[in-house]
Amino acid sequence: MEKLTAKASIQIQKPIREVFEAIVDPNKMNHYFIKSSTGRLESGKTIEWTFPEFPDNFPVTGKTIHPDTYISFDWSGGIANQLVEIHLSSFVDDSTVVKITEHEMNNDQEGILIMMRQTEGWANFLACMKAYLEYNINLRKGAFDFMFPQT
Repeated sequence: MEKLTAKASIQIQKPIREVFEAIVDPNKMNHYFIKSSTGRLESGKTIEWTFPEFPDNFPVTGKTIHPDTYISFDWSGGIANQLVEIHLSSFVDDSTVVKITEHEMNNDQEGILIMMRQTEGWANFLACMKAYLEYNINLRKGAFDFMFPQT
């Protein structure tokens, strides 16, 4: 049975180096995606990301990272073949095209739901990164409060 992948892409009006750093540098990523990180995303290194909405830490293991072109990591908690790949390519006017693929989900009801959530999540990640890099706006702030009401 064919496996499913989550995919999302966007063009960001910033140079490729700036976009790459916004993904691997926690001091940039905490302006649009995470609350904090225990370190920079690097090949072979496991760090922990904390999100504003969740009390837990999420382990993230850098797999293959090629400066300015490719980032891959595993944040599955040990699920086989659950790799996130981010491809960066230069485009016109010194902009960058970012393409994300998260592998792989089973082609069944549960896998379809996971693929849909992850696709939605990566589209949100890209929109938030674009807003931060181009306009210095944090779209994530307050965006998910409705999902975690205070009691």
